[in-house]
Amino acid sequence: MLRSIEKEMDGTILEATLVTEKTGKEYPVKGGIPRFVPHDNYATSFGIEWNLFPKVQLDSQNGTTLSRDRFFSETGWGTDLKGQRILEVGCGMGRFTEIVVSTGAECYSFDFSHAVDAARQNIGEKPNLHLAQASLYEIPFPKQYFDKIFCFGVLQHTPNVAKSFASLVPFLKPGGRLAIDVYAAPYNWLHPRQIFRPITKRMNHEKLYKFVQKIVPPLLKISDKVAAIPKVGSVLRYGVPVANYRGRWGGALSDKQIKEWAILDTYDWFSPEYDKPQLASTVMKWLKKNDFENIEIERSVGIYIARATKR
Repeated sequence: MLRSIEKEMDGTILEATLVTEKTGKEYPVKGGIPRFVPHDNYATSFGIEWNLFPKVQLDSQNGTTLSRDRFFSETGWGTDLKGQRILEVGCGMGRFTEIVVSTGAECYSFDFSHAVDAARQNIGEKPNLHLAQASLYEIPFPKQYFDKIFCFGVLQHTPNVAKSFASLVPFLKPGGRLAIDVYAAPYNWLHPRQIFRPITKRMNHEKLYKFVQKIVPPLLKISDKVAAIPKVGSVLRYGVPVANYRGRWGGALSDKQIKEWAILDTYDWFSPEYDKPQLASTVMKWLKKNDFENIEIERSVGIYIARATKR
């Protein structure tokens, strides 16, 4: 419940204090978003990342349907989601939030980092959008409340991946559908980012960003040259430590966008405190242990995508 309201505009509560009825613990509302975790935490690098690149991967801004296509492909849910309660675990700057909101679903999205501020700025106030800054270990919503839950690009960046997965399960209704993805092992154990991350994850985030911004253009040129080597170039290019999307998605990205996405995702490789790829067999064990059925696991360019239904 609300204990006090400090700032309100056009009926929207911008600054306030929330207090739990059972424990009396207080949480601030800032910028219209309830905050259940400290501003700085192990996901701080993602907050910086998504506030530096708030619009790069938004379909509404980049002129593509890449996020929409990925969302519906990975979830397998179809486009008729109106009125359903959907929980997005790890919204970042709102790349997929934008898609869910557009379907008419009741979208509940949270992120551990202050990337939620970028999501609010990108999507604005919508009656079917409910944003929070929270931990997936302490999800601030009722249990068995959601028809569907999805979690993309998050689990591998948490301290305990199995625990993180299990924390989602109680919030899904029986018969509800789950969609997640994780970096795929063993391939990602050999990814070049794993060589540099022991150093780069300890760097000041702003300095790391400036470093990545500087090295990406020459690395893209090297990656392109390696890719052009007959027969083996398409494989060897992955040894160059840069996210290069040239030639992907039917050439949907311009040269400028390729550079922007390269800076964004190369920073994303090097900055996280945690990076834990998973085996497909491990993901299957999680799903079976937590009483899921209709399980589907597929491989897609460095990730495993899992879909299942809760019994």
